[in-house]
Amino acid sequence: MNGLSTALILVGLFLVGGIISFVKQGMPKGVIVLLGIGAAMALTAGVMRIESLWS
Repeated sequence: MNGLSTALILVGLFLVGGIISFVKQGMPKGVIVLLGIGAAMALTAGVMRIESLWS
């Protein structure tokens, strides 16, 4: 696992924390959906980068 994959996973987890916080605060659903999309993309990119290093 190199620095970029670690950074992508950390950003994704940070955004997941933001989703949890925004849901508790009752923020608009559109903001939560955008955070969810960003978190999913960051986590997927980080994991795919790890997978490409293993093979």
